[in-house]
Amino acid sequence: MEATKVGIREFRAGMAEFIASSTPVAVTRHGQTIGYFIPTHGQADADVASLQKASKTLDRLLAAKAVDVDAVAADFKSARQRANKTK
Repeated sequence: MEATKVGIREFRAGMAEFIASSTPVAVTRHGQTIGYFIPTHGQADADVASLQKASKTLDRLLAAKAVDVDAVAADFKSARQRANKTK
């Protein structure tokens, strides 16, 4: 499902509308996606359980591949900074 892209100001102004929607929202600032809002509509317990399971699976996969999460985050941050400098 494609997420609707909205600026952070529009997201704040239309929060009630986005909560009532069933479509995920990609929140942007200066054209960069800074987060996602995914409405759950009362399925919080099932969603939390699913996210916890996904988190445990991701942790196992990262450990199996010896991925340094902090190094990946630092690389991503550096890449974003380089991309912002070229604009």
